[in-house]
Amino acid sequence: MGSVHAHAVRAAGAEVIAVAGSSKASAEAAAPALGARTAVESPEALIARADVDVIHICTPNATHADLARKAIAAGKAVICEKPLATSVEDALELTDLAERAGVVTGVPFVYRFYPAVREARDRILRGDAGRLWLLHGSYLQDWLAGAEATNWRVDSTIGGASRAFGDIGVHWCDLMEFTTGHRITRLVAKTSRAYDERETGGRVSSVATEDGATLLFETDKGATGSLVVSQVSPGRKNRLWFSFDGTEASFSFNQERPDTLHVGGTGSSSDIAVGPQTLTTPGGRRYAKLPPGHPQGYQDSFNSFVADVYAAIQGQTPEGLPTFRDGLRAALITEAVVTSAAQRSWVDVPGTEAPLELLKSSSTVERQKQ
Repeated sequence: MGSVHAHAVRAAGAEVIAVAGSSKASAEAAAPALGARTAVESPEALIARADVDVIHICTPNATHADLARKAIAAGKAVICEKPLATSVEDALELTDLAERAGVVTGVPFVYRFYPAVREARDRILRGDAGRLWLLHGSYLQDWLAGAEATNWRVDSTIGGASRAFGDIGVHWCDLMEFTTGHRITRLVAKTSRAYDERETGGRVSSVATEDGATLLFETDKGATGSLVVSQVSPGRKNRLWFSFDGTEASFSFNQERPDTLHVGGTGSSSDIAVGPQTLTTPGGRRYAKLPPGHPQGYQDSFNSFVADVYAAIQGQTPEGLPTFRDGLRAALITEAVVTSAAQRSWVDVPGTEAPLELLKSSSTVERQKQ
């Protein structure tokens, strides 16, 4: 992800000043590939530099909270890869610290920045879908297909208690809530594994994290929904798909084919080609950079995300920018999924609109109940 971030930094007209890794040697090896001016001996040294304005955290999940905490204390803007933290408590603390310090934050829920998604959002919010009643979809990958496939995310002590949902399911949930304006209030989840053991370096070890998850949910506006998440679906490289169905129309998007937005109606349906000339809403047109037939993909959306964070640092207020509050939201939903799967029951999902102190109290009460 460091290379994706570095490319987006340069696309925004900024410079990658310094890079830090797990060691000075690893940073020196990475610096040329990332286009960094220099390598430093540690993340702490990078955070302390006076010529660094924004800290991009692209490290393994378990390190996010500590590094973000240090960056906030230094008064730096922070872009932290998701998950923001591997616990709700840390996510709450980071959100509170950032808001009290007044620093700009960002969490790369970058699927918000596809032009087709912004077009769907604008049309849904102006009422084109009618009353949304069914919100469903999937997020499927295959990079862990095969018992010999593994990396640090499989280890719950490094990646967190949830892998498949915590890694990619949160993207779908963020996208659903952002696009529809609905919020998940209750859910029931089942997690599963294709492999109970994986082989790493000739050694077979048991796996604690899930390969996939399925969930049903309800929203604050009366809709129901379902989601299937998998990192072991052969042939699916990164298929994030949704269909948001209303009484008047449905809107469907497939990230593996990002150049179209499907709008379904009972009389006729259409696949709208993405481009400044074909999209009709302010959100769609703002992020459509290329003519129809020239697909914009993940890196383009990431570039738009970073550009909006940097605009916020300059005092602008880009609409729909995902911040640490959204990272906290993802942590709350992930915890609900883990809890539901363990208890085999429906679980309530708290919102993040309330003051953080109330959320802290609510989280403490829920833990005492458990």
